[in-house]
Amino acid sequence: MANVEAAEVNKFAELAHQWWDPQGVFKPLHQLNPLRLNYIDDRASLNGKQVLDVGCGGGILSESMAQRGAQVTGIDLADKSLQVAQLHALEANVSIEYRCVAVETLATEKPQSFDVVTCMEMLEHVPDPASVVRACAALVKPGGQLFFSTLNRNAKAYLMAVVGAEYILNLLPKGTHDYSKFIKPSELAAWLRQSGLELQHQTGVTYNPLNKHYSLTLDTSVNYMLHAIKDH
Repeated sequence: MANVEAAEVNKFAELAHQWWDPQGVFKPLHQLNPLRLNYIDDRASLNGKQVLDVGCGGGILSESMAQRGAQVTGIDLADKSLQVAQLHALEANVSIEYRCVAVETLATEKPQSFDVVTCMEMLEHVPDPASVVRACAALVKPGGQLFFSTLNRNAKAYLMAVVGAEYILNLLPKGTHDYSKFIKPSELAAWLRQSGLELQHQTGVTYNPLNKHYSLTLDTSVNYMLHAIKDH
């Protein structure tokens, strides 16, 4: 049984034509992307690395990592999003391999094939996020590096990420997030350990609605990113 919810895939497929509109529904991802990219690049030195972007969507992060010199493979289960990603990469003259395949399937096909694996804002959209973490761990080489980002589960995260972002500030389409699927850092850290990964660093990500700017913070109570390494 695939670790996927059809409703989640369809939700993003219906928005696929807007992936590369910096003023559209994915505007927050465009604003957040430089911060994520630099966090990953500063810690993993992307140039020349084999990188897998899990849940790549329309390719915003995949393309920027390729422009930093990485050999990028992007995977997603929303075929329409991948078509948009492929077209944009072609127009931008950036070489990326995009595939419509589940991460668990790829893990059996290409274990220990990547220097770096990224999985950003995807774990909260699948039925079994721990399975995704295990697959990511299987795909990375020993000594390789992994990056995850997701949303914490608490009252503040609900107010900020659901009520605030979707209903008050209209940063995201209503219904983008299901609060029950948010993940506490302690839960994600436990899945990392169970998958043979060692947590290296975690950081919060905050948004200032006044200057519309994202920045890193010690506060992981809403959005957060983790950096892990495969120790063997």
